[in-house]
Amino acid sequence: MKTKITTSLVNKLAIPALISGVAEPLLSITDTAVVGNVDLDATEALAAVGIAGAFISMLVWVFGQTRSAISALVSQYLGANKLDDIKTLPAQAIAIILLISFIVIAISYPFAEYILRFYNAKGITLGYSFSYFQIRIFGLPFTLLTFAIFGVFRGLQNTLIPMVIAILGTLLNIGLDFAFVYGIPNIIPAMHVEGAAYASVIAQIFMAVLSVTLLLRKTQIPLRIYLPFHKELPRMAGMILNLVIRTIALNTALYFGTAFATKYGAAYSAAYTVLLNIWLFGAFVIDGYSSAGNILSGKLYGEQNYVEMVQLSQRLIKYAIIIGVAMCIVGGILYFPIGRIFTQEAEVLREFYAVFWLVLAMQPICAIAFIFDGIFKGLGKMAMLRNVLLFSTFLVFVPTILLLDWFNIKLYAVWIAFTLWMIARGFPLVYLFRKEFVPKANAQNL
Repeated sequence: MKTKITTSLVNKLAIPALISGVAEPLLSITDTAVVGNVDLDATEALAAVGIAGAFISMLVWVFGQTRSAISALVSQYLGANKLDDIKTLPAQAIAIILLISFIVIAISYPFAEYILRFYNAKGITLGYSFSYFQIRIFGLPFTLLTFAIFGVFRGLQNTLIPMVIAILGTLLNIGLDFAFVYGIPNIIPAMHVEGAAYASVIAQIFMAVLSVTLLLRKTQIPLRIYLPFHKELPRMAGMILNLVIRTIALNTALYFGTAFATKYGAAYSAAYTVLLNIWLFGAFVIDGYSSAGNILSGKLYGEQNYVEMVQLSQRLIKYAIIIGVAMCIVGGILYFPIGRIFTQEAEVLREFYAVFWLVLAMQPICAIAFIFDGIFKGLGKMAMLRNVLLFSTFLVFVPTILLLDWFNIKLYAVWIAFTLWMIARGFPLVYLFRKEFVPKANAQNL
């Protein structure tokens, strides 16, 4: 039976995915807001969490690409009505990615100080970054396990279970953040930035255990490893490799942004940390509809239903623009209160307010780019995503930030570069999609 794209179908997948997607940056935002309001060294602590968090997020994004690859393959096999043929692949993929995560920890842990210095961390900020990193890094395997299982559920067109897991994990993290960072008199001592790290790791362990439990209870996908290796494993490895290269390019841009902001001083670094977390929050808001594009495009591609695929893209573009504009308006109305949620430091707030409008203005552009990221992941066309990110990062973002830094406009240089980067990411994907699939849809309509 061919899939018919309707508003209710898109929203049924998108809204739970949106909620679970928002949960991920909400963990970082909670760390940022709680740590940014500590009594001791608030500015340095806030910058430290931003620096260490940037590197850990990079690791999650690089190695968490298993989720997209698993989701694409499962949804395509579901659309082709061959789900039984893919059942043994997820367990094999999860085992490999967990092994890689242990290797990453073994390599990065002894060299943590050098890694953080590479981000221009120094003095008190370096000390706090080091303490945070040494704890938080042990959550990596649990996060990657959860991401991979979310990929299975999404491939099965189920975003409700990941939403429930994400909500429970986020609520646990928020509660532990307040308890561990500020302490509970006579029960839990205040642990400052280390408390935020412990809270995140415990929440990640909880989410991983819950994910495994629900996968085994709610699906027929086993987590026992069967041999021989699945025939799609090389294809999935190719997808992951392309996504890893893409993510390295993406994180190159984020590294340059963090490094330049840190170079300008602690206040600039702290303001940048808040701005980046808000920007990531916006990205994960639209990620709900990006996930719907991912899930449905994979299934439609498996069905070879190109007419509905083009209609899906057009519908999602409208949603992207509406959501992007709505975020601009809400951010504009709450312009000054938003800053005070994260910090009371006057110097940090001054730099934040000077640039926040630019982060808001770019949201509709970001929304379109993220939508088509999701569609191309569902199609399994990871090589195209890789090439677009390499172009936008090394031929647009890096030259722009280097040039504007020369004019000494500080955070303006960083966020103008990010804006042009998102334009260079989004519009080529729209063009490439329409070039390939509009003619196929027209042919099916004849």
